[in-house]
Amino acid sequence: MTSAATTIDDPVLYSDGDYRSVWEQLRGLDGLSWKQVDDRRGFWSVVKFDDAHQVLHDAETFTSERGTMLCMLGTQDPAGGRQLPATDPPRHTIMRSSLQKALAIRPIDRQHDMIRDLVIEALEPLADGGTFDFAEAMLALPVAVGGAAMGLPREDWPQLVKLLTASSAPEDPDYLLPGGTQATLDNAHRELFAYFQDISHERRKNLGDDLISVLIKTEIDGRPMSPGEVISNCYSVLLGAAVTTPHSPTYVLAEHMGDGLLDEWAADLSATPTAVEEALRLASPVSHFMRYAVTDTEIRGTKIKAGDAVAVWFGAVNRDEEAFPDPLTFQLRRKPNRHVAFGLGPHYCVGHNVARVTLRILFNELLSRFTGFEPAGAPVRLRSNFVAGYKQLPIAARTR
Repeated sequence: MTSAATTIDDPVLYSDGDYRSVWEQLRGLDGLSWKQVDDRRGFWSVVKFDDAHQVLHDAETFTSERGTMLCMLGTQDPAGGRQLPATDPPRHTIMRSSLQKALAIRPIDRQHDMIRDLVIEALEPLADGGTFDFAEAMLALPVAVGGAAMGLPREDWPQLVKLLTASSAPEDPDYLLPGGTQATLDNAHRELFAYFQDISHERRKNLGDDLISVLIKTEIDGRPMSPGEVISNCYSVLLGAAVTTPHSPTYVLAEHMGDGLLDEWAADLSATPTAVEEALRLASPVSHFMRYAVTDTEIRGTKIKAGDAVAVWFGAVNRDEEAFPDPLTFQLRRKPNRHVAFGLGPHYCVGHNVARVTLRILFNELLSRFTGFEPAGAPVRLRSNFVAGYKQLPIAARTR
């Protein structure tokens, strides 16, 4: 067992440690590494591109229904078979189809002006010339976009940001309750599910074309989704937005203020589509997803037994030198760029179009309106092994 294998799931590694060197060490091994958590629980770590493809594409061998996050290792996921990320095909395919139509690129393009208005509103305080917490603004942006698409009252958005961040980073000191990590997670889930229960109950009385109405009208096996299934998937959709969208912009600014990259990008905004993909690759906002082997199998020479948990570490996979030439360099026009920031296979992020459109608008507005970006305080990363990113990033800039 290597030191890297023993630390890869430690949330403190991602807030205060050198997690990239841990990924590099594990990628250099001949096979997969095993982490024994306690006397009955453990998991394999997948850190190579081809191995990730094998695990995430093969839903018959690797199930999602027993749990998809390491915080649930060894327990049965109550959302299994009910919530989109925790459901296997063919049921998953049926659940996904209606939501995917609503989130397809054409409907999202029709919301372009709405998203742009929310982006401009989020960036407006930066124009004052003082200190602006870019990470805080980015954490709020996807909840605003998702909240508007779901028809959620604007006054509820700030509390939803706090609860969603707590549910994805329950170990973080800013969100940790006195009862500990599990109490923090349970409280966030309880409040979020109660909120969506009330919202969906009212929405049933006045269905529209918002995403909650789409879920309510979705049929599975010839019947509408149950109230519990609707609530669970409302949570999943908004959590997905809150996890994937904010951390690519904060990564770019935290890593590249002052090195010329932002000026080069601003000089030619035609690079935005490929640059956004590169930001997603290097930020890898979702740190891991987990699967369980259904049958005995093998990954890169490592024997995996039925029942074993397998965690795919997206940030490590997205820096695999066998898949990405010069993987540590941010290339504005990298092509091809087969990153796994949105996952792979049947569970490829259903909201990827919304995230991409939002990020393209965000970077175009940010770089066309502002210049001279510089740090205005110490950045602070979230303490989490599930979401990779910053909770504080004070910056200053000048208007163009």
